[in-house]
Order: sequence, then structure tokens, then C-alpha cells
Amino acid sequence: MAMTANPVMQILRAWGDVTERSFARMVAKPDWGIPSVSGPDGKDHIVRVETLLELPFGDLIRFTIPGRKSPRRRVLLVAPMSGHYATLLRKTVISLLPDCDVHITDWHNARDIPVSAGKFDVEDYTKYVAEFMRHLGPDLHVIAVCQPVPLTLAATAMLAEDDPSAQPRSLTLIGGPVDPDAAATDVTDFGSRVTMGQLEHSMIQRVGFKYKGVGREVYPGLLQLASFIAMNASTHAQAFTDQIFRAAHGKASEHDKHNQFYDEYLAVMDMTAEFYLSTVDRVFKSRDIARNAFSVDGRRLDLGKITSVAVKIVEGEKDDISAPGQCLAALDLLTGLSDDKKAAHLEPGAGHYGIFAGSSWRNNIRPLVLQFIDDNSDAPAKPTAKVETPKPRPAKPAAAKPVKEAKAKPAAKSVAKPKPAATTKAENPKPSAVPARANVAAPEAKTAEAPKPAPAKPTLVSTNDPKPTPGAAKAEAPEGGDARTAEPQNDKAKPGDVQIAKSQSDKAKPGDAQTETRPGTPDRAANT
Repeated sequence: MAMTANPVMQILRAWGDVTERSFARMVAKPDWGIPSVSGPDGKDHIVRVETLLELPFGDLIRFTIPGRKSPRRRVLLVAPMSGHYATLLRKTVISLLPDCDVHITDWHNARDIPVSAGKFDVEDYTKYVAEFMRHLGPDLHVIAVCQPVPLTLAATAMLAEDDPSAQPRSLTLIGGPVDPDAAATDVTDFGSRVTMGQLEHSMIQRVGFKYKGVGREVYPGLLQLASFIAMNASTHAQAFTDQIFRAAHGKASEHDKHNQFYDEYLAVMDMTAEFYLSTVDRVFKSRDIARNAFSVDGRRLDLGKITSVAVKIVEGEKDDISAPGQCLAALDLLTGLSDDKKAAHLEPGAGHYGIFAGSSWRNNIRPLVLQFIDDNSDAPAKPTAKVETPKPRPAKPAAAKPVKEAKAKPAAKSVAKPKPAATTKAENPKPSAVPARANVAAPEAKTAEAPKPAPAKPTLVSTNDPKPTPGAAKAEAPEGGDARTAEPQNDKAKPGDVQIAKSQSDKAKPGDAQTETRPGTPDRAANT
């Protein structure tokens, strides 16, 4: 064969290399392989995978970067359980790591979970997501991709009822089937045509003795992969044909564009039978989420109870799995959410994969999502904790308590000059030989302009009227006299001077009101 210029052997060898690599990726879970991340200090920091919460069917993991201060944005990526591992979102994680503290749900392969771990269906998935959000705390922003979008909405509604303080700040829902009937696709048509009995008979298999989950009923990942490829068979066939010829000409490499994509696309995992069947039945056929009738453990979860979580919808114009409109239907279900907390974006020319891991995500969608996170990073204000700026209230004098025994008689308009007789002592009065001055001007007193009252501390004058009169004291003019108040005979009135009424005896008499001015005395009425 070496003596002729026949390219068949090179093409045959290239076909063998591409095929072997493809089948090897189908049976192994890929590594995260996150490269180093450049920090604000200009240094490259390594990325470590840390497990925060371990559960039988999935873990909550965090990508930590030693030596870098934790970013303010805390993000939880809810990975789909639709036949692929969480590593399908590797590029999404890499794009968010420089700006966010990233967490992700890492679902386990059902073939590796013993039967003793029990069942796992859509209700258990919802409880897992709610537990992850509760574990991370309320200062969190959730990004759900594809299949978990409707169940993430249900998990948030569960927190809104059970633990409102654990709700995340925002939800970003990317290409999920909230209402499959909003826009028909091959996936929705298949779900409506096939009965549940046909699915259980043709799609469900048992795990063999080679794995820990021996005997467990599962929906094999290879069947799911075959369904995905069948939807775009011509596109995938052309991609592999081109790769074989590139390999034959020596132009293919280990990490070229083709291998980077299909290393993730071909890595599939088994799902539990109950999760697959309940997803088809309750999300696609019964449309429990679209009808706001989804229940967990017999309790209906009302999406209208979500009132403080901002929600953003992201869809691709050419998405052939979750067509535009299926995810957008979530905004109509959030009846308790104000319009200023709802947002939507339709990416022109983007397919299903491109809206969370392709160039459309990197160049257009990612900046919008980060801006949405920043706009909703503050804790929502509680209605009961509304704080208003206190307005300055005018100083009110202490009201004198009326004494039941001493009822005042109506006072005459003309007030006689009070006698300097002994008066009833108020609280701790200072002894003085000088008789108290009356606050009413005598007929022979010279009239002058009244001093301006203190704006901050009005004085209180006790008259024979049982109701105290707030504000500055106005002298009542004698009959035929001037109505203006008289100027004090010695010092001018100072701000803060308080006039305290004294009575000559327990029984008030007309015209016996006497006052004593003491600078600096706090506003209070004397006991009569």
C-alpha cells in the first residue's frame, strides 16, 4: 500500500481514531479541568473543587480559588439532569469564575447509586435544589439551565412558603420548558404522542452487575444521546465526516474545536427511571408547572408566593429543544412579583447550547446576567420594616392633670392685680422675699412690644380654665386697656424661661393666678 498514492488507509485509520475516542467518552465522567484564573492582583490562581454538601443523588460543590478574595457575587448553577453530567457547564463555569463565587449541582450517575438509597423523582429533585439554596443562604443568585428551570421555580416557591428568608436574590432561567405547549418542538411532540406505558416498556432498563446500582431501573444515557443526535442527524454526521478528513490530513489535534465540544456532548449518564417518567408525565404531559399545580409530598406549591426574587428569562431564537416562549411563560405565572423584578432576553441566531456555553453566551448574554445580578444584589426590603425619615415634631408642654376636687369657676375678663400673698409651693421652689410677678400687665404698667417667644420651647400659662393653653402666654388686656403684653420690669424674657402657675389655696379663685419665672426650668405644669 505504501507504493501507491491511495489515501484509503489514512482515511480508515482516521475513522478508527475518531470512533474510538467518541465511544471512550460515552462511558466515563469527564474531569472539570478548570484552568487557572487571573485575579485582580495580576497573578494566576489555581482552581480547586470543594464539596460542600454530599447527598445520595447529587452533591453541592464550590470552585475555590486560594489566595483570592471571595467575589461579592455568589452564584449557584443548577445543572440539568437530562443525560449529561454537570461538566456540560464547564465553559459556563470558566466564564463566571473571574467575577463570581461559583457553586454548582453535581448530579450522580444513577448506575452508581445503590438501590438502598431509595427513589429519586421530580419531587426529590425539587427538594434537593431547595436544600442547596437554603444551605448557601439568601445572599445568592441562581442560574438554572434547560431541564431544571421549572423545578427551580418550584423550589423557590417552596422556600417562599417554608423559609422566606432563605430565598435567593435573583433567578436567571435559561432555555427551560416551563410551558411546553407555548411553542412546539420535536421534544414536545414526542412527549405528547407516546404514552407512559410505551415509554416504560421501551426506554427503561436495569443496571447490570458491573455497577453499584445493580438492579436499579434507569433510563440509559446512551438512549438519551441517541435521541439528541437523531434531532440533528445531518449536522452531527457532517461534523464527524469533516473531523475524519482533518485527522487523515494531519490537521486534527487533541483539543481542537470538534473534540472540545464532543468530549462533553458524548459524555452521558443514566437517570433514575422514576425521574425520567415523572418528568415526561408532570412537566410535558400534565403541564403541572405551566398550570401552577405542581405539588411536592401532596402539597401544592403556588408560584404566586414568590414576591421578592428577581427573575430574568434568557432564550435563543433558534433553540430547537426549548423553543422561544416556553421559558418566557414563567413570567405570567409569577403573579406576586412586580414588573420591575421581571426581565427577558431573546438572543438572535442562538441555539440551545449557545445560550449558556457558546459565543452568544460569552459576548452578549453573560454581561447581561452579571448586570442583572448586580442590580438585584441588595436584600429586599421587608414591608413590616419600612423606615421613614422622622419629621421634627413641635415641642409639646406637659399637660397638667386636672384636679377633680378643685373645679375652676369661669374667669372674668378684667383681671385684678394679684396680691403678693403666700402661694402654694410648686415642686422645690426657691425661697424668695420678692413677690411673684403677674403675667398680666397692670393698668398703670407701661406697654411695650412683646418679646418674641422661643421657637423651640413654648411656655405654658396656667389660667383658671381647666384646659391648658399651649404656646406662648398672651396677656389678656384689662377693660379699656391695651391688648399688647407688657414687657417684664427687669430682664428681658430669655429662651427657656418657663412660667409656673401657683394658686393661693387648694380652691382656685378668679384672678388669683400667679406665676413665677425661673430661667432654665424644664417645661412642666405645676400641680394645682
